Amino acid sequence: MSLDSYKTIDEPTKETLFKDRNSKFFGFAFPVKSEDDVKICLEEVRKIHYAARHFCYAYQIGVEDIKYRANDDGEPNNSAGMPIYGQIQSFVVTNILIVVVRYFGGTKLGVGGLINAYKTSAQITLEASNIVEKTIDVFFQLNFEYDMMNKVMRILKEKNINLESQKMELACEYVISIRKKEVKTVFEIFDNLYKVSIKKLEA
Repeated sequence: MSLDSYKTIDEPTKETLFKDRNSKFFGFAFPVKSEDDVKICLEEVRKIHYAARHFCYAYQIGVEDIKYRANDDGEPNNSAGMPIYGQIQSFVVTNILIVVVRYFGGTKLGVGGLINAYKTSAQITLEASNIVEKTIDVFFQLNFEYDMMNKVMRILKEKNINLESQKMELACEYVISIRKKEVKTVFEIFDNLYKVSIKKLEA
């Protein structure tokens, strides 16, 4: 994996099940980009498993500026959330939430048993996930007159640059995304182009 790419999932993973001494551990993985996304996904899981007592989870958000959280949800300290987060790190994925729902089976597993069960459940869930690699992209706005459109479009095609959106009014306004490692080269091409202005958009 290169420095300007990362791994994540594009869609929620189907529920997985791990059993240990009659305790059941249901695993879920969701693609998330904000803490609001995390709350919505947790609510979904709570609706599905309304009778369960423990909804332990870990998430990681961000590509260069990483935010993460691990939650034991009533299980002994660091016996659930961190083992789940350990698997997120092990699979090197981001923008992901993993929730493990536990139903107690009548036999206590002990802290070591819980750590192993939550870790295994998260691992099974990640193995069942469709992990994809994405590039880190930087967004720019281009402004130019209509007579420059063919020239701009030719550069976009030659350099394989994504056109995210376009506005055509008195003049043209394009929003483009450039792979991080190609930013300098592409920026210079447009910056040196007569009658075309380029500016970076904040993420």
